Amino acid sequence: MTLEKILKQFNTHFPNDTGGQELIKKAAVFAKNAHKNQKRASQEPYFNHLLETAYKLAEWKLDAATIAAGLLHDTIEDCQIPKDVLEKEFGEEIVFIVDGVTKLGNLKYRGESGGSESLRKMILAVSKDLRVIFVKLADRLHNVKTLHFLPAVKQKRIAAETNEIYAPIAYRLGMQSLAGELEDLTFPHLHPQEYFWLKENVKETYQERERYLKNIEPQVREQLARAGIVPLAMDYRAKRLYSLYKKLIRYEMNMDQIYDLVAFRIILHTIEECYLAMGIIHQVWPPMPGRIKDYIALPKTNGYQSLHTTVFCTNNRPAEFQIRTKEMHEQAEHGAAAHWLYQSTKGTTSYNQKRVFQADSKENIWIRQLKEWQHQFPGSREFVEALKVDFFSDRIFVLTPKGMAVDLPLGSTPVDFAYKIHTRVGDACVGAKVNNKIVPLDWQIQSGDVVEILTQKSKKPSKNWLEFVKTSHAKKKIKAATRVGTPFKKIEFRLACQDRVGLLKDISATFSRNHIRISDVQTKNGGRFPIVRIVADVGIQEKAEEIMIKLRKVEGVREVGYKIRRFAK
Repeated sequence: MTLEKILKQFNTHFPNDTGGQELIKKAAVFAKNAHKNQKRASQEPYFNHLLETAYKLAEWKLDAATIAAGLLHDTIEDCQIPKDVLEKEFGEEIVFIVDGVTKLGNLKYRGESGGSESLRKMILAVSKDLRVIFVKLADRLHNVKTLHFLPAVKQKRIAAETNEIYAPIAYRLGMQSLAGELEDLTFPHLHPQEYFWLKENVKETYQERERYLKNIEPQVREQLARAGIVPLAMDYRAKRLYSLYKKLIRYEMNMDQIYDLVAFRIILHTIEECYLAMGIIHQVWPPMPGRIKDYIALPKTNGYQSLHTTVFCTNNRPAEFQIRTKEMHEQAEHGAAAHWLYQSTKGTTSYNQKRVFQADSKENIWIRQLKEWQHQFPGSREFVEALKVDFFSDRIFVLTPKGMAVDLPLGSTPVDFAYKIHTRVGDACVGAKVNNKIVPLDWQIQSGDVVEILTQKSKKPSKNWLEFVKTSHAKKKIKAATRVGTPFKKIEFRLACQDRVGLLKDISATFSRNHIRISDVQTKNGGRFPIVRIVADVGIQEKAEEIMIKLRKVEGVREVGYKIRRFAK
């Protein structure tokens, strides 16, 4: 990587910003001198890492101040350059970003407990200026690309930290391409056997499905052309390996259940063309029930918009189509970075005239919610557990009767919905309608459902609701209203394992050592990793989290998840 490449990339997006170019050059000279005698673990000059970081920021179309901060991000920590010296040279704005990145760099991931405080502090940094996390993400991306030069223990720690903290943050910022890349880069370090098995076994399937989509492409183009639609681009998106691995765990390693292994992506000019194109595709091939998703009308909370549909194509084979505009595609690839507000005063080239990207903008309302949550959940552990369920889990999007979109985690119930609307609505809830039909309060709502809450003024919440609600927010409100702790639960643990002699014995011992009674065990063979289901009596949900961590340490256990059993007595 060279400074010339960075300037060329910057110039593509900001061709008239001569002041910005000079700032980047100045930062590069300063950083090169500061890191003059330093080398990376790969024995390359340390300055190369800074160039890679800065280039990625330029590629994301970020401003000169952010790119300069990328070049300078290790000067305070690694070169002991005082903040006031840096501020004198580059100003308060850049020093704020560099200092924020330095503080994040000092956070060391130590599994579940340490990770919670790291995540908590990161949210604080992000909420002030998104550029802090942009620089940190670019820095982390290059670091994980060069993990193999580090000792094995350090590789695993950095990979785990990246997978559990940085990748989810990137995803929530809408930077899906980056999040997927981070997960794929850490996959071989966290699950080496599964990675190499999957890479070897999926190669032919990828190639075969791509050939199939290439064969139907002329037919798609012809049908769109008849309606006067000329796509800006058409390509094939292969599902990333780590994303595929997580999905295969859910589907018990059955590849036939993965319809989006390779998806057909169509980029169009307008929203009207997107809907028209989906209608045309449905006229040619019948859609698969339950597989039509309108993320244009109901965008994901990270800003993602697109139309998804799976249809039965030639030879009755399922194929997924993703249809979006160029702007939506830019958002899907770069997320919050694509919304950078670069507002220069007319006729000026001074970088000081630019405006900071506001973390609290409508595209990033979740950051504002997170800031509020830190007051609701003062303990770091409680805070991070709430985040795992309410922010980093799979999402659904449902509607109020007035058409307002509400974002909830997968598995949510009408009670979760009620508390998301308002505490008073949740407390007074006596029933619910989903799509105009009365449903029980423990009903799992689905994306696209219209949910109506029936209320009664004198009604109080029931402590039994704690057995089925999903969100931490709802649980906290119910506990506050009923003044009770979490009730006794039956929890089903699901383990994907590599079979060996004595595996079940070691798993059972983990429960008995923690004084937890197992009430049922089921095993299902087939595929690479057999699935073990264990139903156990767990007093509090926090205990389930502890057991899950311990189960992951049992030799042969590859992945662990759990859910609260419904209708358990």
